[in-house]
Amino acid sequence: MNRLPKRAAALAKKELYSYLKAPAFYGAAVFFLLFCSVWLFYFQRYFTLDTASLRAYFAAFPLVFILVIPVITMKSWAEERKTGSVELLLTMPFSEGDLVLGKFLSSLAVLAMMLTLTLPLPLSLLPLGDFDGGVIVCEYAGALLLGASATALGLLFSSLSKNQAGSFLGSAVALMAVMLINQLSLSFNLPRGLTEAINFISLSFHFESFSRGLIDTRDLAFFVLSTVLFLFLNMRVILFRKWS
Repeated sequence: MNRLPKRAAALAKKELYSYLKAPAFYGAAVFFLLFCSVWLFYFQRYFTLDTASLRAYFAAFPLVFILVIPVITMKSWAEERKTGSVELLLTMPFSEGDLVLGKFLSSLAVLAMMLTLTLPLPLSLLPLGDFDGGVIVCEYAGALLLGASATALGLLFSSLSKNQAGSFLGSAVALMAVMLINQLSLSFNLPRGLTEAINFISLSFHFESFSRGLIDTRDLAFFVLSTVLFLFLNMRVILFRKWS
């Protein structure tokens, strides 16, 4: 029972070291921090809102994830396939579950580091108003869950791609679709059933309750199940490549 977590953890540690040596990680981290800050202070004009809330800040996360997540995940499988090292990896004593979980944990750890780097901004704003700490914690939890589902989707596209460019473009387009599709229901007067179907598959729609400081078990279940689904599909792709 403990073999899979141990093997996956060992692989995740190796992958994490490779991320920290890659310039793309630092570029994505800087872009992430700058985008969120510019969004809050320039586009949202935070100091004119006169409210002790960071909801406007976290509203940028689904947008910036469209570009940041593909940068994190694009080399995970695509680079292994391009260099041919994926064949060597599949001959090692790792199951498909070990490999997929290890790469997912390392990518999620990188995203968690980026989220941690955003903490100085809300901490610097806390003395300026009566902020609800519980709401901020809930918003960060929602951002991590949103990132987990988006990361699993990015890894799936990385496993389907032959190179990093294809992985990035495929992941970015897919994430743009699942992040922004709920805007259709806001912009057009669609039938109720269609609106509910669109909102159900939208990652940003399920993030909205967390951004308000509410933990809806339906949204929590959606993020967990969607992450598991994307990882399962990733395993099937790797298994197919192993025996093809």
